Amino acid sequence: MEETVLQPSEPAPNGQAKSAQNPASASSAAFDALEKKLLYPEGINQKFDQYSDVIRTVSAAEKIFFAQNLGVMLKSGLSASRSFRTLALQSQNPKFQRAMIRITRAVEKGDPIAAALEQFPKIFSPIFVNMVRAGEKAGQLEQVLQELTSQLKRSNELRQKVRGAMMYPTAVLIAMVLIGSGMIIFVIPKLLAIFEEVDAELPLPTRILILVSDTINEYILFVGPLAVLGAVALTYLVRRGPLKGPWHGLLLKLPVIAAIAVKINLAKIARTLSSLLATDMPIVDSFRLTAGVVGNVHYQASLLRIGAAVEKGETVASAMARYAKLYPPIAQQMVQVGEETGAVDEILGQLAQFYEEDVSQTMESLPTIIEPILILVLGGAVGAMAVSVIMPMFSLANAV
Repeated sequence: MEETVLQPSEPAPNGQAKSAQNPASASSAAFDALEKKLLYPEGINQKFDQYSDVIRTVSAAEKIFFAQNLGVMLKSGLSASRSFRTLALQSQNPKFQRAMIRITRAVEKGDPIAAALEQFPKIFSPIFVNMVRAGEKAGQLEQVLQELTSQLKRSNELRQKVRGAMMYPTAVLIAMVLIGSGMIIFVIPKLLAIFEEVDAELPLPTRILILVSDTINEYILFVGPLAVLGAVALTYLVRRGPLKGPWHGLLLKLPVIAAIAVKINLAKIARTLSSLLATDMPIVDSFRLTAGVVGNVHYQASLLRIGAAVEKGETVASAMARYAKLYPPIAQQMVQVGEETGAVDEILGQLAQFYEEDVSQTMESLPTIIEPILILVLGGAVGAMAVSVIMPMFSLANAV
């Protein structure tokens, strides 16, 4: 039996006309439908979307996907607007989709990509936007996006390693607090009730434990919320309030923690500076932008001062030497070599790789380093509670 070949204008065997659909038109129709759904919702959906966008975030994985795929599509010859349309349809995050839709419309009006991205500072950092702007001006946007992808991947890997290493000690400390609270609320009162009935002088540790247990159990409705509010307030003061500077300074002085903190900050600084300088961005602007990325306030201040010193004509290495506690000799010497050879961005890239690998190895061995400290803390807490309970027993036995 002969196979029937359908032409665009030929009716299909079932009697329906077959129309050849242009993939670009189909994509455009899907994009228009998505825009209508996300940007122009009705009634309660509109208010829900407004509030949810405040809470919802765009993950590092989504940003990596965006930079990588945008670079690939632009390199393959797709227009910027069509690339953004595709990325909007591909994303599963409504907040990111809304941003992509608005960016697409801005690019279609003739705005530069960097200017369109700049409208969403909570998604695209100033460094991301400025690198894209530099790539557009130099006609090397694909290469810049490739560099951004590499930077985002390395930063995300470093962040994940640090978080993974901190999960074990955090879980142990939380368990210790919960078990200790349970003992004080439910177990200790029954044991100490016996001693309270005895007319005898109790040891000081026992009296302290009785006081703590009675206070917590009597005012549990106040102590619980007060403890939670205190923890939230302390976290805020340390992360954004007046205690931020002293806390960051303490992290740079604590045994074990200080070495890790310095390596993490230096890895982030070197990686960011290397990426910015590779796009031919002025070195002073690069330092200012990098200061906005680093979390430690002492490193932020040093970067701004180093940038100001370089603007006055000093070398980066000589300006770094003033902050010997923040920048080890190896960092100063490698930067100096980079300045002498005119390859600062390449040297900083090597320095970033060195510290990233060092941090990775340290994070892998961190649980082994912290475990003895956790054992001592747990042993001390259990021992203090045991002594407070056992000592009165010996006193009563001697009295008998």
